[in-house]
Amino acid sequence: MSHVGVPRGTVRKRRSLALLTAGVLTIPALAGCSSDSEETSRAVPQDIAPAARDRVADGSTVNWAVDAMPTTLNAFQADADSATTKITGALLPTLFPMDAAGHPKLNPDYLESAKIIEREPKQVVLYKLNQQAVWSDGREIGAPDFVAQWRALSGKDSAFWTARNAGYERIEKIERGSDDLQVRVTFAKPYADWRSLFSPLYPKEITGSPDTFNDGARTALKNTAGPFQLKGVDKAKGTVTLVRSPRWWGEKAKLDSLVFRVVAPKDRTKALADGTVHVTDIDAATANRIALALRDGSGGQPLTHGPGADLTPAAALRSWALAHGSDEKQAEIAQAAREANRKAVVAYGAEQKALRGYAVRKSLEPAYTQLALNGESGPLADDRVRRAVARALDRQELAETVLKPLGLPAKPLGSHLALAGQPGYKDGSGALGDQNTKEAQALLADAGWTQGGAAEKPKDTKAGSEAEKKDAEKKDAEKKEGEEKAGTTEKAEKSEKAGKADADEKKTDKTEAEEEAEKEKAEEKADKDADEDAEKADRAAAGSDESAASRAEGLYIVGQDDKPGAGPARSAATHVLAPSRDAAAQSIALLRQAGAVSGDSAAAKVTAQDKQPGGAAGAYAPVGTAAPAPASVKGPLGKDGKTLTLRFVLPSGPGSQSLRGVGDRIAAMLEKIGIGTEITKVPDESYFKDHIASGDYDLALYSWPATAYPATDGRPIYAKPEPATDGSLLVEQNYTRVGTDHIDQLFDQAVAELDEKASRELMKQADARIWAAAGSIPLFQRPQLVAVDKKLSNVGAFGFAAPRYQDIGFTDRQAAGSPADRKK
Repeated sequence: MSHVGVPRGTVRKRRSLALLTAGVLTIPALAGCSSDSEETSRAVPQDIAPAARDRVADGSTVNWAVDAMPTTLNAFQADADSATTKITGALLPTLFPMDAAGHPKLNPDYLESAKIIEREPKQVVLYKLNQQAVWSDGREIGAPDFVAQWRALSGKDSAFWTARNAGYERIEKIERGSDDLQVRVTFAKPYADWRSLFSPLYPKEITGSPDTFNDGARTALKNTAGPFQLKGVDKAKGTVTLVRSPRWWGEKAKLDSLVFRVVAPKDRTKALADGTVHVTDIDAATANRIALALRDGSGGQPLTHGPGADLTPAAALRSWALAHGSDEKQAEIAQAAREANRKAVVAYGAEQKALRGYAVRKSLEPAYTQLALNGESGPLADDRVRRAVARALDRQELAETVLKPLGLPAKPLGSHLALAGQPGYKDGSGALGDQNTKEAQALLADAGWTQGGAAEKPKDTKAGSEAEKKDAEKKDAEKKEGEEKAGTTEKAEKSEKAGKADADEKKTDKTEAEEEAEKEKAEEKADKDADEDAEKADRAAAGSDESAASRAEGLYIVGQDDKPGAGPARSAATHVLAPSRDAAAQSIALLRQAGAVSGDSAAAKVTAQDKQPGGAAGAYAPVGTAAPAPASVKGPLGKDGKTLTLRFVLPSGPGSQSLRGVGDRIAAMLEKIGIGTEITKVPDESYFKDHIASGDYDLALYSWPATAYPATDGRPIYAKPEPATDGSLLVEQNYTRVGTDHIDQLFDQAVAELDEKASRELMKQADARIWAAAGSIPLFQRPQLVAVDKKLSNVGAFGFAAPRYQDIGFTDRQAAGSPADRKK
């Protein structure tokens, strides 16, 4: 499946969303919200056709599709991607891979044990290595490899081009233990996620110098320590070939070779039918093709789907009549069309027959899709508007839209920091509240967004537009000019009265005529001004209808400048709307609720920081604020002459249909509460870099991978942005630009807490605060669909777990001897 919307280089490396009763704010009591509770949830099981190793044949080659050639084989560089992760997983040591429940588990192929042996005065971890563990050149894996990797990733030497140094900067020293098989790591500061370190582990020959680290590991790995070793990288053919390692000390790999082959998502159905790949991520459309192929079987009946399947008898008769008619030109065209359709039907039938040799293995991917709300500027800088967006969403409906048709459990995700089934998972969405249209409308009303607000002029004239200022200046100049003319006329009249009588009479007649003409001219100007003012008011009042109509017309595509969506560039600085006194009071109430949901016993003690303007405001409108009467609002709301319209950026590629479908449903949900959306489709390749990372969006959908180490990997995603010296924001990976000091503090406490249970409780508290800030709204765990040759075992939809590459193979011994690119 295409990973559009997943930030590159984030797969484990850098993680690469109350009620008003009788005018009183009430906090719903949530079951199981005590500080020592942990929600019981089960992960969707993996689907890999498991088989015992003695049932798997030795030999053969498996071709595994990837989206693109890896730009680097160094997993710690910024451009590492999912292909890098797959390949290095078969070549290099992973000390604590994730198990099926998303929990790190010691890998006995490399470690006999690893544990904290001292906590005071400093944390010390002792690794005992498997005495058989060696690199492919025969050298033992040992302390020198740990030391070299620590120095490369500690961040102290800028000559090493690294994407992250999380955890390594906390190490004080690494030394040999009592023998060569022991590695003793001493930390300068406590580090709860110490199991995340040294995975993958590279040999010292690569991490020992900046040159080999930066460039030597991009296209080659001469020294490895896995069940496979690298044979070659062929960019022309788009393949990376691994072969069984003769130095591997563990259970021997069943396959002779494993080839990672570049196949674009749009070409994967054909690649499966041609037999050029055995394993590939697929989309729902390809999964449906395989399901239909298996359903149709070998009965020999005509297919009821595919090219020409929707041709009615009347249309078929007309086509035949045209093809055999007297009009030679029309007959030629009809015959060509019939021949093209015949060939398409034959080709489709052949593909369907070949697809019967595959199974669709499905689970939930260890990644989740979220709605991101950019809080840097614009309406979403006001947290009341962000919460209104969140409370307008029916997350259950969105989850069902994507997962239910695939036969997967459709339950919305309740945490930013863990997935269902992982240790420490708890639904923290109660900190924000369930979907509630009236509450969402009340929040918008409190933020000043009302019906007719688009037709109102800004209340503060000093903040008016330049055009309004120029109009005022022009009117002042005209008034002054009129007064000067009147004064001149009065002086002339007094002078003329002292002269001759005949002249006085002539002057008086002339003055009366001029005054009459000026009076008529003034009346005409007044009528014209009144007409213009009325026209302006009409245009402003019609703004909401025009916005809704523009969305109904179609989607804006980048590059078509005649469509809506060209807006002013975002300011480099963050603009925060300070909450009103009522909203500030609600802020305190919401923070207490977040504490109640997360089990934070200190929640009742609202800090001075929480009371500061710009802090997290309440999720509810102030007491006495009535929600709009209608259940849905016709047209966007407005404020100060502007409509409430948000720019919703979505990828336009063929593999992103599901994401766009979710976006359309979200837009419809927001329309019900008076928020307009302007959907902008952009190319897949520029979606993340040019829009998400740069902040060029109001709303967006993208995914984050799961992690077993939320205190480490979640910190940069939810860290409060800090201003840089040039006026821009340092956002790390927090592309919503929404964060608080309190959230940062909870992450810092959790990552230094060596008691695993206490660290998880701190993460639950942080998650409740993240929900309350409403910068990102988790929607659902992504579906994982994998097409696999039916004869293959121990491969497919792995879910949380890392693959055991040495166990993958064919259970059919005849298939094990067949060529990898055989025709079905």
